[in-house]
Amino acid sequence: MIFEDLPTTPTSEELIDKAFSRAARAGKAKHSLEAQQSMLQTAANIISDNLENVVTAWPDFAYEDDVHPFYYELADAIVDVDRLRQSLSEVMWASRKAREIHQEYQPKLRKTDVDTARKHRKQAFARLADIVEQVDDELIYINESRNDLRDLPEINPDEPTIVVAGYPNVGKSSFVNDVTNARGETASYPFTTRGIGLGHFERDHIRYQIVDTPGLLDRPPAERNEIETQAVSAIEHLADCMLVVLDPSAECGYPIESQLELRDAIADRFEDVPVLTIANKVDRREHWNADIEADHEMSVETGTNVEAVLEAAVEAIDYEPRLPFEE
Repeated sequence: MIFEDLPTTPTSEELIDKAFSRAARAGKAKHSLEAQQSMLQTAANIISDNLENVVTAWPDFAYEDDVHPFYYELADAIVDVDRLRQSLSEVMWASRKAREIHQEYQPKLRKTDVDTARKHRKQAFARLADIVEQVDDELIYINESRNDLRDLPEINPDEPTIVVAGYPNVGKSSFVNDVTNARGETASYPFTTRGIGLGHFERDHIRYQIVDTPGLLDRPPAERNEIETQAVSAIEHLADCMLVVLDPSAECGYPIESQLELRDAIADRFEDVPVLTIANKVDRREHWNADIEADHEMSVETGTNVEAVLEAAVEAIDYEPRLPFEE
């Protein structure tokens, strides 16, 4: 996952202490003017390199090749991507400024007496520290963003993906567990009330993802907050097929009319992908309180038609792997 290996971002105080302590050690190994030159070069390099590394460790949000739209929307649902990009830009500015200060002062440390060189070196140190302190808020925000994003569950947006939706207790999680080889695999997202259910299965040597999103697609759009709404936008980039599971018996606690309204809202939102209506609990048909039109009926409890539903989703996706010569 693109965020999991992001390094810890130092604070301005940590970076200044690191640069100046290393510079002091470098100065001890030299004498007179050479010591002052070595101290300045060491401090400037450490500050500039560390700040540049903070920026280059992040993917470039401006390019889809670096950040898939799914992860872009996901990141923007958790942190403010525009502010993060601005913070990274400010830190890169500080990195370049540190190099400029080194280039400005290094000539002043040549062909002069030691006391004057020491004075110039201290002036340069003060300016370097000031530059780093100017981006302290940016460094803090970058590190907070890193902490928020690095533990996101790994979902591969390039794998064909089935997203399972519907009200709670209609059988979604049981269905996901039943058809995947990763039973009970869950991962927590900061914008869901429960962990995302994630599983995988293979058909014709193609690996598929199947995702249950409790806390997002199990209630009407009007009940979602801003972060959850944006998370749904991320799921739009992920889904290749939607399965909306219904419980016509209403034993889930939600009337079938409400379930159908949610289905319609999901179909409207995910209009660019196939949306299949799945009536669960066919083994309890005598308790169904309405005749509904569904694309498929099944019973997760008894296993009836579960494989047929999965095959219908695979067929709806109609995924064709990209061959090497097509790259």
